[in-house]
Amino acid sequence: MPVFAYKGLNDSGRNVQGVVEADSARAARARLRKDGVYPTAVVEESAEPSATAFSWRPSARVSTADVALISRQLATLLSAGVPVVEALSAVGEQAERPAATRVLSHLRDDVSQGTSLADAMAEHPSVFPGLYVGMVRAGETAGALDLVLERLATHTEGQTRLRAKVRNALAYPVIMSCISGGIVLLMLGFVVPKVTRIFAEQEQELPLPTRILLGASNAITESWWLLLLILLALVAGGLAFARRPGGRAWIDRRLLSLPLLGPILTKVAVARFSSTLATLLGNGIPLLGSLELAGQVIGNEALREAIEEARTAIREGQSVAEPLRRSGLFPPLLTRMIAVGERSGDLEPMLERVADAYEHDVESSLAGLTAVLEPLMILVMGGVMLFVVLAILLPIFEINSLVR
Repeated sequence: MPVFAYKGLNDSGRNVQGVVEADSARAARARLRKDGVYPTAVVEESAEPSATAFSWRPSARVSTADVALISRQLATLLSAGVPVVEALSAVGEQAERPAATRVLSHLRDDVSQGTSLADAMAEHPSVFPGLYVGMVRAGETAGALDLVLERLATHTEGQTRLRAKVRNALAYPVIMSCISGGIVLLMLGFVVPKVTRIFAEQEQELPLPTRILLGASNAITESWWLLLLILLALVAGGLAFARRPGGRAWIDRRLLSLPLLGPILTKVAVARFSSTLATLLGNGIPLLGSLELAGQVIGNEALREAIEEARTAIREGQSVAEPLRRSGLFPPLLTRMIAVGERSGDLEPMLERVADAYEHDVESSLAGLTAVLEPLMILVMGGVMLFVVLAILLPIFEINSLVR
């Protein structure tokens, strides 16, 4: 059944919006009026959330947290014996976000027409990635769809928590950097020129800090357009280089070698890779296919290429651990645990232990990095302000000495 996005007014005169299922736009308007909503706009929604008429809304996309919740609710209903179509309808009715309701409605319609759930999900790649679709397909084939969805929910929740930890830890340094940079630009562009205008009338030579400050201020006030063009050119050049074959891998390799930040990025990628690979192997997906899917979600092109080389070596009869170790990009703990898991036949539990270990390590590393960055940023900002104050006061002191 088609899904329509609407905007309107309720009985209290307040603006409301959402989605409604109906056979036509006229039927949608009639249903809304029956529910006490007076529609001002009714537009049929397309299958993909990014193509909606009201895609500017915060709820126009399905987040990974929504996917995790949908997976767990579907797993609960399926384990209770509820058919797939009815489970999709029930979860869609309970969904809080209109985007999730829309996607579940399309899934229900496709499945009711004979399409498998995995194929229906594959029509929404922005919501269900290849890893998700592959595991659902394996679960349908093995007759254990509820167990697979439960594992997917746990895996997605873990990945969401890991991303949230990284995002929250880096939020303070990023915000402080933006505020500090804005304050410095404001001072150099507006405050410093007015304060130092008196220095231009003096014929005496200005101190070096003052000359540096005036040069930076003049560059910003008189050549800001040139600086902006250079910045845009650098960004465009970086994006063009990243699109070239091997460009993204070169950039990602340099990121992994950065001091302080590089080890954290490596741990985040390894935790994501280990958790994903363990989940895929635990759901019966073959090793080569699991490595391919895990490489796609690792988020680093250099590591993905190393995983592809490992897949080639495995086809030739080598173990998993050896080609990963030869790449030099994966930490020794991962390769040793994989080697032990291969010898003992317990590769999945070993990968889960590695994922847990690195997730805890990431959390402690982020806490340590934040503890170092906060005072460091305060010192840097204090140093910049001290330099500005000295650059302004030094010539004033010299002028006072001349007057005396």
